[in-house]
Amino acid sequence: MSDRERDWDFYLRTVSNSARDSNFANDPASDPSLLHAVKKLCDFCRQEEKFSEDLVARVYPHINKLFQRSIASISQSSSSNGILLLVILQFFLDYGELVLHDADPSLRTFFRSCLSREFADPVVAAATLDFLNVNKNKLNTSFPNLLPQFFPLLLKLIAWNGEKLEKPFLKVFPGLVSPGSFLPLFPSLVDLPILVVALEKVERSSGSLIGNSIASIQKSAAPEMLLALMDEAYTGSTIGDGGADSESEDSNTIDVADPVFLELLKDENDGLAERHWTSPGVAAVLQSAVNSPQSVRLKQILNIAPRLLDAYFTIALRDANNSLICALIPILMTRNSTLFPDKNYMYEVRKRLLEFMLAAFRCSPHFIALLKKPIIDRLGEAYDSPEKTELALQLCWAVGEHGGGGASHKDVARELFESLELLLYENLSSSRLGLRQDSAVNSDNRNIRKSSQSRLLCFVITAIAKLATYHRELLPRARVALGKVARSRISDSRVWTRARDYLGLMNEPAICLSVLGSSQQSHGHAHCPGTVNWNEGGTKMIAHIPFYILGEQEGPPFHDFSFSDILRRR
Repeated sequence: MSDRERDWDFYLRTVSNSARDSNFANDPASDPSLLHAVKKLCDFCRQEEKFSEDLVARVYPHINKLFQRSIASISQSSSSNGILLLVILQFFLDYGELVLHDADPSLRTFFRSCLSREFADPVVAAATLDFLNVNKNKLNTSFPNLLPQFFPLLLKLIAWNGEKLEKPFLKVFPGLVSPGSFLPLFPSLVDLPILVVALEKVERSSGSLIGNSIASIQKSAAPEMLLALMDEAYTGSTIGDGGADSESEDSNTIDVADPVFLELLKDENDGLAERHWTSPGVAAVLQSAVNSPQSVRLKQILNIAPRLLDAYFTIALRDANNSLICALIPILMTRNSTLFPDKNYMYEVRKRLLEFMLAAFRCSPHFIALLKKPIIDRLGEAYDSPEKTELALQLCWAVGEHGGGGASHKDVARELFESLELLLYENLSSSRLGLRQDSAVNSDNRNIRKSSQSRLLCFVITAIAKLATYHRELLPRARVALGKVARSRISDSRVWTRARDYLGLMNEPAICLSVLGSSQQSHGHAHCPGTVNWNEGGTKMIAHIPFYILGEQEGPPFHDFSFSDILRRR
C-alpha cells in the first residue's frame, strides 16, 4: 500500500469515526483533526483525476452525514462550525452532480443555522466571503436566489466586520441584487449605520454575538435595558408605564416581537417593509447616538455605506428594468430626509441619491410623467427643511429639462407647470414680506434662508421657462408668471433679472429653443444649449446662442439683437 493510499484510509477513517457515538459525536467541530481530514479528502478527490469518481462516491456518504451532524449540534456547540461547513459545502458544489446532491438546501441551511450565529466571527466572515467569491459564477447561475434571499444577513456581516472585509464584500455585492431584492436592499444599505448601533447594543446587553442567534431574542427574555432602548429608538413609545421614572431605560420593556426591531435585525429578505423612522423617539435616540462618541465600527460603516450605494446605483442603471427603477425613485425621495444624523454621511448619501435620480430621469424622461404625484408632493414640501429644498431644486431642474415627461404628456406637463406656478407665487410672496416669520432668527441664518430661497426661485423660473419652451401652449401663462417676478424687484437681483432675461428670450422662439430647449436628442438632432455651430450660421435660421449673451450688460436689453450682429454677412 502506497503512502497516498495509507493517508486516504486514515483521513477517511477519521471522518467516518466522527459519525460514531464518541466524545465528538455531538460536537464534531470540537475535534481539531476533523477539519484537516476533510480538507485532505477533498484534495485527494481533486488530484486523482483518474479515480476521482470512485473516491468521491466513497467519501460522500461520510461527509454528508458529518454535515448533518454538525448542523444539528450547532446550538449546543462551543466551537465554531463555520470553517468546517464551508469546506463541506465546497465539496457539495464541486461534486454535487456526480453524487446527485442538490447543494441548494445545504447552502440555505448554512446561512440559517451557522452564519446567522457566526457572522461576527472575523475568521468565519472572511472565509464565507472567500467561498462566495470563489463560487460566484456557479452561485449566480445555479442558485440565483440564494444571495438575494440572505442579503440582510450578509449586510450584518459587513456592518460588524467593517473595512477589512470591504473589498471581498464588494466583489460579492452584485450577487445580492435581483428583481426580488432590488427595492428592499436600498433602505437596508441606507440604514447600515443604524444596524451597527443596534448590533452594538445587543452585544453590550446580551454578550458576544458569536455563537448566539439574534433571532432567539424574540423567544427569550431579552435584557430590559436593550428592549427599552429599542422601543424608544424604533417605535417612540414604551410598553411599561413607569410614571416618574418612565424616561429611565432600565425601567421599561417592549414587546420582543416589535416589528421595527425585528425588521432591522432580520436574516432573510421578506420583501419591502415600511420603516417608521419619522417617529420622535427614533429621531431623539439617533441624535443621542451621534452626540455620544462613535465606535470604530460605526465610523467605518459611515464610510462604507456610501461606497456600497455607488455599487448599487451602478448596477441599477446597468441591469435593473424600468419598472423597478421607477418604483425606487419615490422611496429615494422619502429617504432623502430620513438618514442617520451624521453630517458627512448625510451629505455623501444625499449627493448619491440626487445624482441617481437625475441619471434615471435622463435615461427615461417619461418617469417624470409616471411619478407626477410624488414629484408634486415634494415640490409642496420645498420649505420644510434644507434637504427637502435641495430635492425640490433638483426636481424643478428635471421637470424643465425633460419637458415634464415629453411631448406626449401634455396634461402631466400642465399639472407640473401649475405646481411650479404655485411654488413660485408662494416663494415670491414670502420674499416680498421680507421673511417676517424669521424675524427672531439671527442674521446669519436669515441670510442663509434668503440665499436658499433665491436659489429656489431661480430654479423654479428656469423650469417654468424651459417647460413653456417645450410645450408652447404654456407660453402665455409662463409670460404672466415671469412678468410678475421681473416686476417684483425683490431684494436679490439675480431672481428678477433672470426672469427678465427669459421673457426676452421668449420673444425670439428660435433663440429660446436653442438656449432653453432640452439637451436630449429630438427628431435625430441633439440640442446642446450654449454651443454655436458657426459653419451653419449663414444658412440656418435657428442657431445655438452661447450663454454669455445672457450675462448682464450695460445699455439696451441684451435680448434685443439680430443675427446680423453675431454672424458675418458673406
